[in-house]
Amino acid sequence: MNMILSVSLDWGIGKDNDLLFHVKEDMAFFRKTTMGKCVVMGRKTLESFPNAKPLPKRDNVVLTRNRDYAPDGVTVCNSVKEVLDYTSKYDTDDVFVIGGAEVYELFMPYCRRIYLTKFKASKPCDRYFANLDERADFKCIMTVPRECDGLEFEFTLYERV
Repeated sequence: MNMILSVSLDWGIGKDNDLLFHVKEDMAFFRKTTMGKCVVMGRKTLESFPNAKPLPKRDNVVLTRNRDYAPDGVTVCNSVKEVLDYTSKYDTDDVFVIGGAEVYELFMPYCRRIYLTKFKASKPCDRYFANLDERADFKCIMTVPRECDGLEFEFTLYERV
């Protein structure tokens, strides 16, 4: 299992149920990396998508406590165990946790790789991700500096040590 996300300088990931940065190159990287794969998210993340529709050409899995939640085009799971059981049919490289903050935290123990876009800018936010540079269980193994839409950022890859 993997994670994919973007963070600000202070490891912020969102505000008011929206991304902090909407950068074409980052969005293209997300699409290319997750296309044809299984994506795991929370209910609020799904509802933040245009028209609250699942991502096309991906197996969308939504984790929610709401047992009556049943949007079209997604597999709904009500526990971490249900998600893990459902995603066990996939190669671990083909499962991506895509948010939000609580879902990232719940699945951190199960993830091998984290594809992280680190923006060299700060914005007001109300959701944060764990600072991987301060954790002993993950190590940055790749950094690719980029610039797009006037913003500097890095595509990074962290692996569990």
